[in-house]
Amino acid sequence: MKLVIVVVQGSDANSLLAALTERGIRATQITSAGGFLREQNVTLMIGVDAARVTEVGETVRSTCHSRTRFVNPLMPIVEPGEFYVPNPVEVVVGGATMFVLAVERFERLG
Repeated sequence: MKLVIVVVQGSDANSLLAALTERGIRATQITSAGGFLREQNVTLMIGVDAARVTEVGETVRSTCHSRTRFVNPLMPIVEPGEFYVPNPVEVVVGGATMFVLAVERFERLG
């Protein structure tokens, strides 16, 4: 057994969960927040047989795409009388981070 932990952007979570459910793969969803943009992320915990890890990875790859977005940087501290207008910065968001861990024991209760 393997425990697959997948961190995706909140906007990609519904399509990923739907694709996993369609393949008969259950996932536990935990809402989290990203550090850089402080936007909603979703962490999925998925317990699967080792043979299905590739299928999970392919599903993640086909539903979670990176894209660019413009964000306004934080305003720096300026002296009185100074005028500073920050230019938007283009950043890459989305995609996924996937961790695969060996599981010694897995039980579904209830």
